[in-house]
Amino acid sequence: MSESRTPDVGRFGVWIGGRANPTPELAYHLETLGFGAVWLGGQPADLRLVEAVIANTSTIAVATGIVNIWTDDARELAESYRRIEAAHPGRLIVGIGAGHPEGQGEQALKPYGAMVAYLDALDEGGVPLERRVLAALGPRMLELARDRSAGAHPYLVTPSFNEGARAILGAGKLLATEQRVVLREDAEQARELGRPSVDRPYLGLRNYVNNLKRLGYSDDDVESPGSDRLIDDLVVYGDDAAIEARLSAHLRAGADHVAVQLVQASDDDVPGGYTQLARALGLPRDAGVQG
Repeated sequence: MSESRTPDVGRFGVWIGGRANPTPELAYHLETLGFGAVWLGGQPADLRLVEAVIANTSTIAVATGIVNIWTDDARELAESYRRIEAAHPGRLIVGIGAGHPEGQGEQALKPYGAMVAYLDALDEGGVPLERRVLAALGPRMLELARDRSAGAHPYLVTPSFNEGARAILGAGKLLATEQRVVLREDAEQARELGRPSVDRPYLGLRNYVNNLKRLGYSDDDVESPGSDRLIDDLVVYGDDAAIEARLSAHLRAGADHVAVQLVQASDDDVPGGYTQLARALGLPRDAGVQG
């Protein structure tokens, strides 16, 4: 097996989740564009899609964003990590999280203790600290990410979140922040396309709503379907220069890496959208550069 250092992820990557999980061919396209990592949302512990993406690419880091600790067994996840690491050393980052408490029963009332137990099981299963990150929003989970993993992978946050997160994580820990982007310059069109991806389910989930309130948003802002102010802060849009500036704001605020979730209409050219995004970020000349 390879050394257990954290794979290079570059400054910008792509987050793809749910039904939009990429084909290996799309992942190869992202690699050729210069993105440093692809984050695969909602992955089961068997990591079969992750394995296929890694097998069809050669340099891009592949991360789970996330495997849910309530629904996926830590021992199975550790077995999958060992299998993939043996075949493709140095490519995989295991992102895990407690998700949200709704629908998980009374067990979800104590996510911190459950996460500690899950990390203990990953230790026993041979998943090194340097090859896992935590989906952390609150201070205690960020502290746990600092002490028991390579860093944090926060979701649905603004650049201001990164400042506090970096203060907790300290130097040398990975802070890989998710950010939605809509490739539209018109504000109304961008909001129409981006708002549903924020509203449901996230404005109905108390962990995300509570975090947004910690960031200064009011009850009116976070009430479904979300105020224009909230949507404009959580969904980046505009011309190439505006998109680059908004994403780079995360880096200036303390993030090492921005995992871009490209929100597209059903009839959009998916590969073409990522090509446009890569151009806006200057990736062909920036590939592989650490933040």
